[in-house]
Amino acid sequence: MATPSMDALTWFRKQVEAADADLLREMITTFAGTLMSAEADALCGAGYGERTPERVNSRNGYRERAWDTRTGTIDLSIPKLRTGSYFPDWLLEQRRRSERALVAVVAECYVRGVSTRRVEGLVRTLGIERLSKSQVSAMAQELDPMVASFRNRPLDPAGYPYLWVDALTQRVREDGRIVNVCAVVATGVTAEGKREILGVDVVSAEDGAAWTAFLRGLVARGLRGVRLVISDAHEGLKNAIAAILNGASWQRCRTHFMRNLLSRVPRSAQAVVATLVRSTFAQPDAASTWAQHGRIVEQLRERFPRAADLLEEATPDLLAFTAFPKEHWRQIWSNNPQERLNKELRRRTDVVGIFPNRDAVIRLVGAVLAEQNDEWAVARRYMSAESLTKTYTTIDTEGVPAITEAA
Repeated sequence: MATPSMDALTWFRKQVEAADADLLREMITTFAGTLMSAEADALCGAGYGERTPERVNSRNGYRERAWDTRTGTIDLSIPKLRTGSYFPDWLLEQRRRSERALVAVVAECYVRGVSTRRVEGLVRTLGIERLSKSQVSAMAQELDPMVASFRNRPLDPAGYPYLWVDALTQRVREDGRIVNVCAVVATGVTAEGKREILGVDVVSAEDGAAWTAFLRGLVARGLRGVRLVISDAHEGLKNAIAAILNGASWQRCRTHFMRNLLSRVPRSAQAVVATLVRSTFAQPDAASTWAQHGRIVEQLRERFPRAADLLEEATPDLLAFTAFPKEHWRQIWSNNPQERLNKELRRRTDVVGIFPNRDAVIRLVGAVLAEQNDEWAVARRYMSAESLTKTYTTIDTEGVPAITEAA
C-alpha cells in the first residue's frame, strides 16, 4: 500500500523493480501482446473476430519473434494480416537485437578479453538466449566511434620529450588466408610528466614506409618537442625517426640489445657477460657510464670478439640516455615501459586468436589503449615536471663523447 510520502505511480515502479524476473517477463509479454493486438485491430478497422461494415482487413495468425530485454529473452507473438504486413516499430526498432545496456555489456566483455563463447554464457545467465557470434561482433562495433575519436584526437601542443614506439604481430584473415599484420603503438610523456598513448595503427609489415607514415600521422596531429625516441633496432624505424622527428636522438633498447649480444656468447658464459654489461648502467654519472662501457668492451674482446664488436658498434645508440637527466635514466634506457603495455595487449588479443579483419584489430587494441590512457590520466606523474624542463637544456656531459643527433 502506498505511504503518504509516496504516490501510487512511484510505489508501483518500486514494486516492479523489486519483483522477480519471471514475473516481470510475464508482465512485459502480456503488455506488449495487448498493445500489438490493439494496433492490429486498428489497422483492420475491427476487433479480432468482429464483423462490421468498417472492416478493411483481417488477422492471419501470428509470427514469433525473440525480443531481448533486461528481464531476459521474450518470445513475442506478432499479429499477421491477410493483406499487407504489420510490424511494431515502436517496440522493435529495425536491426536492434537488444537494449543499449546489453550492447554496452557485450562491448565491455570484448575489450576485457572475454571470448565469444564466454560472452554467450554470460548473457545466458541473464536470461538472454540465442546470442550468436556475429551478434557479439556487431555489438562490439559500438566501440568504433570511441576508438576513432581516441586515435584522431589532437595531441598536447606543449610537446612530448620522450617517445616509446613498438609493434605487435597479430593474425588476421585476408582474402581467404591467415596473414600477419603489425599493430604499431606510440607512447609519450607530456611536459607535465604524465604518460599518454599517442597513436595506434595496423600496418602490413614493420618496414620503413609503414613507420614513416605512422610518425607523419603523429606529427600531423600535433606531435612536437621529441628529444629522445626509445625502440628496438629496426632499421626502417631508425630511418623514419631520422627523417620525420628532426632533432630527436635515438635510444636503442638495452633489453632487446642484450638478447642480441648474448646470442654471440656461449650459453655457459651468458650469465657472466650479462652481469658485466649491466654494470655499465649502474654508474653514478654519464662520464663513469661511458668509461665503464669502454672497459667492458676491452674485457670481452679477448674471449668473445664478436660480442665485443657488437657492443662497441652499438655504443652511441646504447648510451644515448646519458645525455638526459639522471632522474629519467631507468625509464628511458629501455623499451620496458612499452613492453609492459604490450603484455596487457597480448593478454587481451590472445583470447581472439585470429581476427576477422584489420578493423577488428583496431577496435580491440584501440579500446584497450584508450582504457589504459584514461587510467594514466588520473594516476600519479611518471616523471616530475621540474626534471623534464632539463631535457630542453644542455646537460653536463664532460668527459662523454658527443652523440650525433638524428638529422
